Order: sequence, then C-alpha cells, then structure tokens
Amino acid sequence: MDAKGRVHKYGNNVDTDVIIPARHLNTQDHKELASHCMEDIDKEFVAKVKEGDIMVAGDNFGCGSSREHAPIAIKASGISCVIANTFARIFYRNAINIGLPILECAEASKKIEGGDEVSVDFNTGLITNLTKNETYQALPFPDFIKDIMAKGGLMNSLK
Repeated sequence: MDAKGRVHKYGNNVDTDVIIPARHLNTQDHKELASHCMEDIDKEFVAKVKEGDIMVAGDNFGCGSSREHAPIAIKASGISCVIANTFARIFYRNAINIGLPILECAEASKKIEGGDEVSVDFNTGLITNLTKNETYQALPFPDFIKDIMAKGGLMNSLK
C-alpha cells in the first residue's frame, strides 16, 4: 500500500472543528462529511482535492475534540495520507482506527509545499517529493498497523 498525489498544505494546530465544522456533524454519511472538509480554512479544498492527494501540515494536527468525523471527512474527500510534524494523539488513534494513513515527519512537514507531487512508501516510511527531487524519512508503520490500514480500519481488521 502506497500513496501518490498532489499536496494540500496547512499550518500548525489545525483542529477537528476546522477539519469538519461542528455545524455539519448531524450526519454520519461519509461523502456528506467530505463535502464540508476544511471549508472554514480552505473554501476551495473540496473543489481541488482529487482521489489520492496528500495533506501536509505542521504541529499538532487534529487537536481539539475527539470526534472521529475529522479523519473520516479527510479520508472520504480522497486524501490518501496525512503527513505532519506532530498529530494530536486522539486524532492519530482515530485515523488508524478508520484506516487513514498518517505519518509524522518534521523534515517533510517543513519542506513540502502546497501543489508539490509526493509519493509515500508505507513499508519503508520513505516520502519522496517528486517536484523537488527530495526524500524524507518517516518511521514506517509497524506490521499490526499496516494490517489495520490494509483492511480499511480497525473494525474491518477484527472481522
């Protein structure tokens, strides 16, 4: 399982209420949630995002509430991977639980820019910025997390 796509770049402390505003939490429909993803900080996100694209951010991505809707909205929007310097721990766990690959990598977080074309090898943790011809090393997922991701999330892996 790998990812390759165009980057959508955000800053530090992107909280769950920005990822999916609370006013849209009256649905469990994943595509409906995706249609409002990032709208309060990037009105063009839903029009620009394409299947396989990658989200890159700074520190403490996914801070705020523990709502699982945030990683669901990101995944349903077509994002194949989120790379950040750091993640809020509850967001990190929720992302793994729903099968959204996320990687912590300080160098990638700093050097990758919006619009760059990036590929990610989840087996090795190698992030390649195809636009800049640079590579960055994140820690690869342990085998049990690779299994959860490959099966589309924790609940599917338990079945």
